[in-house]
Amino acid sequence: MKFIPSLALLGVLLLAAAPGAMAQEQITLVAPGGARAAIEGLIPGFEAKTGIKVKATYGSGLGTKKQVAQGDVFDIQVVQPPFPAVLASGNVVVKSQTPLASVAVGVVVKKGAAKPDISTAAAVKKMLLAATSVTYPDPSGGAAAGVSFDKTLAQLGIAKEVQAKIKRAQGGAGAMKLVADGQVEIGLTFLSEMQEPGIDLLGPLPAEISVPTRLVGFVSSHTKDAKAATALPQISVIARGGQSLSRHGMHPDHG
Repeated sequence: MKFIPSLALLGVLLLAAAPGAMAQEQITLVAPGGARAAIEGLIPGFEAKTGIKVKATYGSGLGTKKQVAQGDVFDIQVVQPPFPAVLASGNVVVKSQTPLASVAVGVVVKKGAAKPDISTAAAVKKMLLAATSVTYPDPSGGAAAGVSFDKTLAQLGIAKEVQAKIKRAQGGAGAMKLVADGQVEIGLTFLSEMQEPGIDLLGPLPAEISVPTRLVGFVSSHTKDAKAATALPQISVIARGGQSLSRHGMHPDHG
């Protein structure tokens, strides 16, 4: 947790779900919580341009996919790969699949604390073994950043060694607050979830041990006017979307 450029294409998808491109007064959207800040930055420009309100719902990465696959109705659905159950569900317009953004897992310490090196896999391993405590979003609840970091620990071969010092948090914001409050030494979550003022960012984990998580948008097969998805009108909200991405640690994903 710097769209043609791509969360800007989320603006396009928002328009795509709008009946008659404008007749609907409100459209609904569901997305992983790691993208919340960027999406919330996009919505005001879209609403001002179109007069259409956006009702957004956020959940965990795995939870969002489950909602879409089980048929919860939203006009725009943002999910993260892999999503075979989503494609098989019939609840999305498969041809509307649009790469939106990618976001890396980053590392923070309490503001003013010493900043260990995280530039290589070896440095990250050294940092985690030396740390007194580590926090990240609880993967058991479907938090994508937590699922990703569990894979990193397994790849580094230190999952057992650091188990006793781990404090899993309720979401990325929860992990960041634990670090800001001085309760935990090292915190990890998506870069897009690092709004807590009392932290210092060390940077993203090296890609060799932590592949950025991608976000993909679909138009729902249950939206009231799916024909609008073929129009993909280009308006100024696209540029606003791109700025919203970079401000919140996300990057365009061109597929």
